[in-house]
Amino acid sequence: MRNVFKIVTVVLSLLTLASCDLFKTTSRNSKLTGIPFNNNGFANFNKSNGTRSQEIPMGMVAIEGGYFTMGQVQDDIMFDWNTTPKSMHVRSFYMDEAEVTNAEYLLYVQYTKDVFPPSDEKFKHIYNSVLPDTLVWRKSLGNSDILYENYLRHSAYADYPVVGVSWLQANKYCKWRTDVVNLKKLIDKGYIKNIFKNDSLRNFFDTEVFLADSDRLFDGDSTVYKRGIRTRSSARNSQSSFQGRKITKADGVLQQKFRLPTEAEWEYAAKANIENREYNIIRGRKKYAWNGKYTRETSKRFKGDQLANFRQGIGNYSGISGWSSDGSPITNKVKSYPPNAFGLHDMSGNVSEWVADVYRPTIDNQANDFNYFRGNMFTKKMIDKDGRVVIADISDNAEVEYEMLPNGKISPKQLPGSIKYIPITKDDMTYKRNYKVSDYSDIGDGDLNSSRFYQDDEDRFSTRATMYNSPREPTREIDPDTGEEVLVKDAKKRTTLISNKTRVYKGGSWADREYWLDPSQRRYLPEYMATNNIGFRCVTDGIRPMSNNNKTARNLSR
Repeated sequence: MRNVFKIVTVVLSLLTLASCDLFKTTSRNSKLTGIPFNNNGFANFNKSNGTRSQEIPMGMVAIEGGYFTMGQVQDDIMFDWNTTPKSMHVRSFYMDEAEVTNAEYLLYVQYTKDVFPPSDEKFKHIYNSVLPDTLVWRKSLGNSDILYENYLRHSAYADYPVVGVSWLQANKYCKWRTDVVNLKKLIDKGYIKNIFKNDSLRNFFDTEVFLADSDRLFDGDSTVYKRGIRTRSSARNSQSSFQGRKITKADGVLQQKFRLPTEAEWEYAAKANIENREYNIIRGRKKYAWNGKYTRETSKRFKGDQLANFRQGIGNYSGISGWSSDGSPITNKVKSYPPNAFGLHDMSGNVSEWVADVYRPTIDNQANDFNYFRGNMFTKKMIDKDGRVVIADISDNAEVEYEMLPNGKISPKQLPGSIKYIPITKDDMTYKRNYKVSDYSDIGDGDLNSSRFYQDDEDRFSTRATMYNSPREPTREIDPDTGEEVLVKDAKKRTTLISNKTRVYKGGSWADREYWLDPSQRRYLPEYMATNNIGFRCVTDGIRPMSNNNKTARNLSR
């Protein structure tokens, strides 16, 4: 009798659930039209699983967005007035818990060499363009041969942050990381065969090409694709043929793009105000990435230990023998110091870090106080006459288009096999209210409307002196004696490095004094240059809301 009662209870429960919206398979059908999704019998209209949660990417931590005061908390001893406090709001995102290390960057170097071998004439400059500049360790009055010979490749430094990487190189690493993570995901989930086991195929993979026209990857070999997204009412094919439909961005299978953090994101993550928050109020302002006024540990067990790797004073990089203050005279192994409240290591000290922003002395929070960023370049995919996206040719007869940077280094304008992008045109901006030009790097601070020549036309304005008297881009000319292409640099006297090619870097480093450990401090360097104390870490956007507690925001009526 008891078993019958249990069976009746279960049946009634299932019938109750079946009658409520929670159990109905409304996710398979349009709630407004009734048309089925992912069904071959109804044109296979696409709808992804809306409940799919975003996985935390490997090596990253979740940063819950919010409001904070961006800017200085100390006296402005530099008197440059570029860290004035400003109110900002930042969206949620994911960030690397530590800087990219030598070992991780060397994986990128090896992968690039494998896909674009320098022995191939048309690829000869690609491998060299991703190599860090190890000569940044050289000093005119210093003995540092051991560092530029060993720091990048010796196993002893494998887990140390990579340095000698320019802003341009850091951005290309982020693009590569996006593609490789997505390739590994597709292999692990069974959508693509393991191409690393196939010697006849190059390991090149581009996420954007995969989404736009996957048949143009892997030399057109469609047998690489094992299956796609499962659909209903589809005829059963042979085990060797492609199953389902092609993957789209809406399916949530692929990883969002990795990129450099914006300056606002980096500073917000470094300050980690969640540890000095009381309800919805910030109690005080943080001077460092950790909570407190000092650079040494105050807890009883580790009292007196340094909380970051920085220069203690003139000639003092780590303390005296037998009592090292921070453990290393140069960089140190990542995660050697306690993380901040978000779980991020070395946001103060070890190495400074590139951020995405173009540098300007002021940050205009009145123009945008939500996810502030300077440096937007709005582009679109290049489309050919047949309506297909244009992909940089990778055939044997194709030539890779290179550019010579102001420091003489040669870099590909884009990798062979990737989609070509062009700036948006005036036709694309017709009747747009939110943007009017393609390049917004100097909006409000160097563009036509912000100058006293605002009544000029664009051609006339381009001939005038720029607002910032920075070096002009070098030109390439043919040497009449040798017939070789040479770089002709700007020989005029200039007064600043500020330009649309100048990028911000944040955080103190092993070579900096304590003042620069303040996350609000900002410095700048041309995007093609590298030093021995600047590294980087990646971020990626959070798609779904994230929270560090179980509290749900509500609007209370009182």
